[in-house]
Amino acid sequence: MATSSAVLTREPVVHRPEPGITGPSARRSPTVLAAALAASWAVPLLLHTVALDVLLLPVLVLTIAALIRVGGGLLDRLVVAAFLLCGAVMGLGLLFSVWPWGLAPVPGAGLMLTIASVSGWLARRRPRIPLRLRGSDALIAGTVAVVWHYVHHPVAGRPAAERLAYFVTSEDRMGHFSYFTGIREVGGYAFLHQDAARAYMMTPSEAVYPQGSHFLLAWIDALVTSSVQAGSALAMTNRYFIYVLACYALFCGALVWAARWIGGPRLRGWRAAAVCATVAAVMMSGSMAQLIERGFDSETIGLLFLAVALALLVRPAVGRTEFVLTAAAGLIAVTFVYNLYGALVGIALAAVLLIHRRRFTGRWIPVLAALAGVTLVAGLPSVFSVLTKLDVAKTSNLAGPMVIPDRPVFIGLGLLALVAATLPVNRRTGTGQMVLALVLGAAAMIGAFGAWQKHTIGYYSYYFEKLTAAGLVIALLSLGLIGLMLPPAGGTAGPALRRRADLVLRSGLAAAAALALFGGVQWGVPSGWGHPSAWYDSPMLKWTRGEARNKDIAAPARTLTGRDLQGAASPVIALYSNDSFVNLQSTFLAQILTKQGGTMVGLYEVFHVKVGGPAAVEEKEYQVSLGRLKTAIASCPSRPTVLVGDLRTADRIRQDLAAAGTEASVVHAPLR
Repeated sequence: MATSSAVLTREPVVHRPEPGITGPSARRSPTVLAAALAASWAVPLLLHTVALDVLLLPVLVLTIAALIRVGGGLLDRLVVAAFLLCGAVMGLGLLFSVWPWGLAPVPGAGLMLTIASVSGWLARRRPRIPLRLRGSDALIAGTVAVVWHYVHHPVAGRPAAERLAYFVTSEDRMGHFSYFTGIREVGGYAFLHQDAARAYMMTPSEAVYPQGSHFLLAWIDALVTSSVQAGSALAMTNRYFIYVLACYALFCGALVWAARWIGGPRLRGWRAAAVCATVAAVMMSGSMAQLIERGFDSETIGLLFLAVALALLVRPAVGRTEFVLTAAAGLIAVTFVYNLYGALVGIALAAVLLIHRRRFTGRWIPVLAALAGVTLVAGLPSVFSVLTKLDVAKTSNLAGPMVIPDRPVFIGLGLLALVAATLPVNRRTGTGQMVLALVLGAAAMIGAFGAWQKHTIGYYSYYFEKLTAAGLVIALLSLGLIGLMLPPAGGTAGPALRRRADLVLRSGLAAAAALALFGGVQWGVPSGWGHPSAWYDSPMLKWTRGEARNKDIAAPARTLTGRDLQGAASPVIALYSNDSFVNLQSTFLAQILTKQGGTMVGLYEVFHVKVGGPAAVEEKEYQVSLGRLKTAIASCPSRPTVLVGDLRTADRIRQDLAAAGTEASVVHAPLR
């Protein structure tokens, strides 16, 4: 196993056995295989019996971690194992979607444990997990813990109904939740069950939208609930929201880990602390925290997998077998979750095959064959969507709310990465060459896409900023190489205790400096002119203070959850305000609470309905709103229920709809 980031591309080729293989004389014991296969099914069955299927997650991660040979530390091994598990779940999800057991925990986990057992037996690998920890592991784990505290704090201890005000901060999240619901209910990818999935999500999303993140979370949810039955929609919203918040915390931690991984074994001591703290500071204080408020759930998870995939390709410190496995997981996970980012993985993969070509001498045919097969699998959902209903050119130029990455950080770190990669000490190494190729390739891709948008629509829109978010990820990853430009700490004479204290002091000061420089942390020093610090005004702090909460939807959410909507078979239109956007959000919320998200295709007409609140509206406005309401009702597959907050408005709408022959049940539902 290669452990150094300085992999020379011109060094003589030395053929070594794959890590973990004991040689041709090692024997494969049928008894060991039989025992492993028996355990592969006994453990899932036992855990399912006691409704603890969620423990299959650590079982699967530890099983994979014990068989692969990646990294010399415990955290590195666990991160890569979890990454491989996620890629396997999404890839095997194609099978889970068509077999009779759907997302049932036992068959899926049993199959994956069987594959791991047989693979380890064939490769003659004995289970082995390194227990070594690094000091910078604390910074990675601390990043996850701190971010989790901030993003979870505003909803901690609140009932599920009250959390809806944080859940419904954007239409995007409600849409993502409807995809999650559809996959959970049909038991597989929606594009393989399109007719059934249309009831839960707005067409043509069942065929064109990447569904990897929703499938992964649905599979995890089946383990959490120990059932293929999803249960009530309100409980599902709560669980889904917790998963999404956890994913953002893991995304921040994964970026810190990825930067350290790229730095390799040479990045340690105060330099590792400076790099890890800088990445954490940017993610905690920068604009990327707005991904939560905007409801960009798939993008968040896509960036998480992109960070890990690119790190393992930029510094492929693994044997050939693990290289193919990590490349496969990267292609599948990133493309299935957010296919826009799949091209960046492709750029990195092409670069590693060129730069590290000597590593594959004598093994080109099996390696390329395996990667070609994985590429076909990874591209299957995207090809399917393009050949069915996706208009690529039109979709690429869509407008919408945007999270704009911090331009100075994005550009500045990118330029620093180029400086670091072109230094003589780095440009002769595989990692330096990979960073250079990745930064230049990503810049070319982002620039070409931006130029195309300027040419076609005249401005940069929605997906351009999503690409720049990937560019920010690449820039932050490159800090691992940039950190090697810092001078290493000199040796400290004296007892071991003194040396350790000196290391802790320097690392602590480096981390504090990074948080102050890039996170706006002032460490108690008063702000000038009484203004709040940059850290205090950051999007994450605003989220944790509840400032991003959707106050307008709080009362409608309480009213909807207080009604008996369980098992409602007809659409529900909720008119609680004279603000048409509040009515649209309330109506969308009603559909996902009744698992009828597909009806929102026609119910988007409610966006133009400006009645329902206690205040009077002009007659002309009322008539326009009534006409839009009739159009929305006409789109419903069955007689809808119209909930109206104001009694007088409810009575008038009931009479006017009856006079027009429009069938709907109009109910006065005062806000709570």
